[in-house]
Amino acid sequence: MSLNSVNTNMSAAIALQSLNMTSAALQATQKQISTGYRVADATDDGAAYAVAQRVRSDVGALTSANQQLGNVQGLLSTTISGLNNVSTEMNTARDVLVKLADSTVQGTTRSQYIQQYQSDVANIKTFFEDSKYNGKTLIGNIGGATGFGAVNVIRNEVGATYHIGTMSGSAFMASINFTSTQLNGAGTVAGLIGTAASATFMNKLNAVGTNLNTYGAATNYVNNQVTFNSNKIDALNNGLGALIDANLAQESATLQSLQIRQQLGTQALSIANQAPQSLLSLFK
Repeated sequence: MSLNSVNTNMSAAIALQSLNMTSAALQATQKQISTGYRVADATDDGAAYAVAQRVRSDVGALTSANQQLGNVQGLLSTTISGLNNVSTEMNTARDVLVKLADSTVQGTTRSQYIQQYQSDVANIKTFFEDSKYNGKTLIGNIGGATGFGAVNVIRNEVGATYHIGTMSGSAFMASINFTSTQLNGAGTVAGLIGTAASATFMNKLNAVGTNLNTYGAATNYVNNQVTFNSNKIDALNNGLGALIDANLAQESATLQSLQIRQQLGTQALSIANQAPQSLLSLFK
């Protein structure tokens, strides 16, 4: 191939190839700087992008799980608050029953104590009925209350669940809602608060403590799961950043270098394109 040809200009072709390569590298660098990602889509690095999308999916699922666990935290907190009030009221009612177990308490005084006990029972019923969070309750079920039922909450990104059981307020109320006839008999009342297995009131008082322990343990579990999920989300995001985030300091330096190369490449192409013009001097 002749070097002195107006049909083929190899210098210009080489300069153009070099300029195109520089422009492509400059475009890739500008993309990283504008997006902040080394891998912004599948065209940058298909394998890394596929992994990144899976990690993003896990992060989103864990975030959703924590939102659900947050709702359960509110439900458990409300439940424990209600049971604390029930426990306090049960202690007050027990004091009254101890007085009613005294056979020397008679007449108007006994009637007043019976009325006081029945008032305490009414308060307990109210605590059960009001132990709701966002329309849901773990205790109560008084008069067919809506929202009563166990909970199976999603706890992680793969859909595993944590079960939280219920306490039937209706059965509880039926066991402590003693009649005036029962409360009038000192011996009968003594049996209700005694140590025998048939001591109905004491059984329910103990049941309140058992359920407080159960829901307290459930609260600790949910709180720990929320903390674990949050830590896992942070770890996943850190790994994701290491995989696909751009090194902006490095890319900034690369950008300046490529911009200079682009300018030089443009000048080189311009010089190469002017070379055939020198052939015209041969024909003067």
